[in-house]
Amino acid sequence: MLVDGKWVANWQPVQKADEKGRFVRQVSSFRNWITADGSAGPTGEGGFKAEAGRYRLYVALICPWASRTLIGRALKGLEALVPVTVVNPVLTDQGWAFGGYPGADADPLFGASYMHEIYTRADPHFTGRATVPVLWDMERGVMVSNESADILRMFDSAFEALAPSDLRLYPADLADEIDALNPRIYDGLNNGVYKAGFAGTQAAYDEAVEGVFATLAELEARLTGGYLFGERLTETDIRTFVTLIRFDAAYHGIFKVNRRQIADYPRLSAYMERILRLPGVAGTVNLDHIKAGYYSIKALNPSGIVPAGPDHVARLLASV
Repeated sequence: MLVDGKWVANWQPVQKADEKGRFVRQVSSFRNWITADGSAGPTGEGGFKAEAGRYRLYVALICPWASRTLIGRALKGLEALVPVTVVNPVLTDQGWAFGGYPGADADPLFGASYMHEIYTRADPHFTGRATVPVLWDMERGVMVSNESADILRMFDSAFEALAPSDLRLYPADLADEIDALNPRIYDGLNNGVYKAGFAGTQAAYDEAVEGVFATLAELEARLTGGYLFGERLTETDIRTFVTLIRFDAAYHGIFKVNRRQIADYPRLSAYMERILRLPGVAGTVNLDHIKAGYYSIKALNPSGIVPAGPDHVARLLASV
């Protein structure tokens, strides 16, 4: 990780845990917002007006948080407005790297070798992990945001004048319900699989696994319509999908959340496939990157062996 702008130690999956061995995720540090007129958003400073070609999105295709933003970009028709750079899925001793893997890009802005170099350009004294996604302002040469939830909401509304859309992922009439459900899905499922995989004690693991499968059971029961809020796709569905599509291929094995697979849940499976078949979504899912990335975590898989399956996920992706 970076300490005062200097890389000081080999990358490790867990930088912080609580007194009971529970995994603690780093809080995002850059929280500015792109807005239609450049005014300040809910957090951070103003000065980031929605403009075509001004911003670049850095992502890893293995990463569910980054994939939230990629899906939002695709569904809102922003591909021509916000270019993307994809990092190498295989985690190195210095974290995310550029190039050197099929489907991974060189850094087009600075010729950086590692993502942490982008962070020290944003803040020469940055301390912490160099995470993705990153939304970079190419005009001002600063980082706008590294918080996926914020970026997803920016993409939903900020560029409306440049790319009009009838789709609203965070509609005002559902905002309270979305804001109530998002944290439960985050804690129990999105971050729950990580809390299981990176648990430092048996008790922490057991607690996390209970939460994961309780959440999956709740979602399976809830899905009586097309999406989590009936027939309207929202950001909550995107946040749920990115974990579901990785579950059987990665989390079930590498994170030991192996009581059941998503394939064992009929409604969740149909729901996952329904979202996958939405225009542009399948292009954000790369099974090779997902497996190569998660199974490159040396602390969990020191041999680096990548499993052959699961065949049912590969067949699903091939059918889209």
